Amino acid sequence: MTGQQKIDYLIESLGAIKNRVMDGATMTVGATGSAALGGVIVDDAMNDALITQSEFDNYVEAHDLVMNHDYSTATNATELFTQEYQGAMNSLGEAIDLLTDASTEVLTATGIMEAAAAADTSPEQTALQGMMGQEEYSIDQAEVDAYNQAVAQVENYAQQAGAFMAAANNSDLTASIDSYAQVNNFVVGNYTTITYTQNIDEFVINWDNDGFGSGWQGYLTEDMVSADDLFAAGEYVEQYGTMPN
Repeated sequence: MTGQQKIDYLIESLGAIKNRVMDGATMTVGATGSAALGGVIVDDAMNDALITQSEFDNYVEAHDLVMNHDYSTATNATELFTQEYQGAMNSLGEAIDLLTDASTEVLTATGIMEAAAAADTSPEQTALQGMMGQEEYSIDQAEVDAYNQAVAQVENYAQQAGAFMAAANNSDLTASIDSYAQVNNFVVGNYTTITYTQNIDEFVINWDNDGFGSGWQGYLTEDMVSADDLFAAGEYVEQYGTMPN
């Protein structure tokens, strides 16, 4: 049984138990209402709400199978890329948090624009000078650097995550890597380093402990996203709440 099959088994076993509990909730409502009206429910009427021993046994077995499986070592290229995708997405989330903080600092300072636009009298211009003297309404080099670095990190991790997801879904690429590992008799998941370089569309994977390493180039040419594509996608999400098809 593969790692995914074990997870599927766990989901199936939990689903059976959940159905029992949901049935129990529904039947409890019916039993309460019937009792209030003087209805006498028959013996064993709520048996369908009972979790059977076999259902519990299946859950325990599935639970142990999943807990004891080594998911850290990918068995094929698809799993390898999926793991790398998940790691990049975690890093992307952290980078977005940093960008949010950095953006807030800069945007607070740009809030002085309205006061500057309206400052056409001496008192208003004097008040503008007073605002500009406050730290929150000024932008310093450190804030600019923090913002630019955060943008660069978001770009990097988003690029890596997208590349790993595209790679996981590219059967030609994953088949090539799996074949390379099979021919040379090593486990794909025992890789030591993996890099993706977008401008040449190349993955380089090394299995240093096994003495192997290779590059795979040109597999993601149809998956590239331009700056215009980013703006279009962002505007679509802001309007409709989801990515365009």
